[in-house]
Amino acid sequence: MTALSRYADRRVLITGGGSGIGQATVLRILGEGGHVVAADVSEPGLADTVGKAGALADRLDTVVLDVSDEESVQAGVAEATRLLGGAIDTLVNAAGILRSAHLEKTTVADFTEVLQINLVGTFLVIRESLPALRTGNKPAVVNFSSTSANFAHPYMSAYAASKGGVQAMTHALAMEFSKESIRFNSVQPGSIASGMTDGSGESKRSIGPGLPADADYSMFGKVAPMLPIDGGKAIFAQPDAVAAVVAMLGSADAYFVTGTEVRVDGGSHM
Repeated sequence: MTALSRYADRRVLITGGGSGIGQATVLRILGEGGHVVAADVSEPGLADTVGKAGALADRLDTVVLDVSDEESVQAGVAEATRLLGGAIDTLVNAAGILRSAHLEKTTVADFTEVLQINLVGTFLVIRESLPALRTGNKPAVVNFSSTSANFAHPYMSAYAASKGGVQAMTHALAMEFSKESIRFNSVQPGSIASGMTDGSGESKRSIGPGLPADADYSMFGKVAPMLPIDGGKAIFAQPDAVAAVVAMLGSADAYFVTGTEVRVDGGSHM
């Protein structure tokens, strides 16, 4: 845990809080003194987050929420807002899925599912959270784009499209709500170990995230991190690398940062 206390008295809703980067962000912000509601489609995932929070769980509540379902989002955000005392100071939209496949083998249902969860889900949570953000203290929204939004990641056309959409939407919302002083930014993770990359965060989802069996790995040379991870023994950095950046963007420290994205990829795309 960190010695920072930027989130003392801040009320925070984090989707995707049951695994991976979302879970790491829950733990990071709890460590900085925040009151957090972790939302996720997976009840076991949320229970795992509570367990890992340990003594800090007295400032952690959980809500089961499926970001792809409008009624679930409406009910879940309403409950989260109630648990937070009627206002949201920081919203983190970390919920998402990754699908990898050859384009010609990608069905409309597969493509649409990724867009519905990653892009439409982010939109729904923001829309339903707006009243609570408007009454929040120095409100901030942190969305999850990806390095795939700007750089070629083979076999990930649906994922890249969804994350490019999140990035563009973040810019539009930052402008739309600038005069209300609601900040909107996004992070672009790359080469990060998470429930999305290993499949552990994909409860109730039918297709795993792995690359096609005949994937051409020579095409991934441009997305390899330049910074050595674990002395050069690992391919992916841990989720806390992104959680630290999310915590900064969602705090008052980033009061003059809006409408942009921060890449967290170990120099993969320099």
